[in-house]
Amino acid sequence: MMNRTNVLIVEDEKNQRTLLKRALERKDYAVQEAETGEEAITKFEQGGFDIVLLDQRLPDITGIEALTRIKKINPMIPVIIVTAFANVRDAVDAMKKGAFHYLTKPVDMDELLLSMKNALETLSLKRENEELRNNLREKFRYDKIIYASGIMEEVLSLAFRASKSDANVLITGESGTGKELIAGAIHHLSPRKKNNFVSAHLAALPETLVEAELFGHEKGAFTGADRRRIGKFEFASGGTIFLDEIGELPPAVQVKLLRVIQDKSITRLGSNDDIKVNVRLVCATNKKIEEEVESGSFRQDLFYRLNVIRIHVPTLRERKEDIPMLVDQFIRTHAQKEQKTINGITDEAMKILLMYHFPGNVRELQNIIERAIVLARGDLITKDELPLSIADTAKSQASGKLNEAISKIETAMIQDALRRTNGNQTKAAAELGISERVLRYKIGKHKIRPEK
Repeated sequence: MMNRTNVLIVEDEKNQRTLLKRALERKDYAVQEAETGEEAITKFEQGGFDIVLLDQRLPDITGIEALTRIKKINPMIPVIIVTAFANVRDAVDAMKKGAFHYLTKPVDMDELLLSMKNALETLSLKRENEELRNNLREKFRYDKIIYASGIMEEVLSLAFRASKSDANVLITGESGTGKELIAGAIHHLSPRKKNNFVSAHLAALPETLVEAELFGHEKGAFTGADRRRIGKFEFASGGTIFLDEIGELPPAVQVKLLRVIQDKSITRLGSNDDIKVNVRLVCATNKKIEEEVESGSFRQDLFYRLNVIRIHVPTLRERKEDIPMLVDQFIRTHAQKEQKTINGITDEAMKILLMYHFPGNVRELQNIIERAIVLARGDLITKDELPLSIADTAKSQASGKLNEAISKIETAMIQDALRRTNGNQTKAAAELGISERVLRYKIGKHKIRPEK
């Protein structure tokens, strides 16, 4: 029989504690309770907990203070903040201090259970990734791989396991997500780390020069070839070669790359001699590569040879909890480069960034912060230093999110009223302060089914 997951509920309202405890025990969680922050910390120090549900407002200390102290005792254990008084500043502060998620009351149990499931999966990955983190700090520029999200934990966990083999890796993801950083991490964690890591950005090369760039050429092989030149595969021999935007590889070169993979040898342009190469191949693309294969623009047999281990790097909009950490890092980096004293970013500016969808991903965020550092007149980045287009887009998205939130609140209130009145719509409407006709309209609008 598997060990039960141990949960610590920190909540000063007895009814809320009891409600959460019963719901979690029905899902086979082992639950302990604490009424105050100090009681919670005392219990947490005794160990044995896998996850903490922490109320933001406690009678003795704030939830943020309790979170900080819990993280000092064991930074690995996920903490989910639960509060009736949600605001962006508290949410950002909680995430910066290590909270896994931030939920508002009344608690949606489905959302809570999903958050707990994700948090526990992330905890498992964090434990697995301790070796990865230590190795990256020692052997790779770990400061470039910045994350707090569970989805990036999964990416790095897969990269860590992939690094121990020589299998070909295909990294997919939108432009600006950091695919080359993942490729570099794979190399620097691998047995090949003492040899070269060589990048070839295929989209930046004219089609006529791709083959010469990858495989090299002899003197006189083509106009302008005034001397012999080794290609990137030869230079990478013993190490790793990273082919970025592999979907841009011309069909004629695709055939030759397939031969390199099969025979472990290359032939320079203008030569008939085979040269043995020993490389680890990591490729990346921002295209939907399967569609390229289906359309015939990318060879199916080459795709199968490259797609041995697949790593997908998520977009920034899929991991927005990473934004505050990334912003802090970019401020430090670019403020130092510009020789300016910038101590951070205002809550209003951070709120805009958190609402923005970032089509250019991490690279776009970095460019936004670099621009803001250059334009900043004080020691904080404000909304005035952000591009107007970003603020306008964020407002538009916020409007949509507000409507969604209002719809969710309305649904919950109507369901609660119907539950309390045993489905009597006349009484429920009176409780809600609306007419029965309006109630019926909203039941239809939100597709609320009567409880049986």
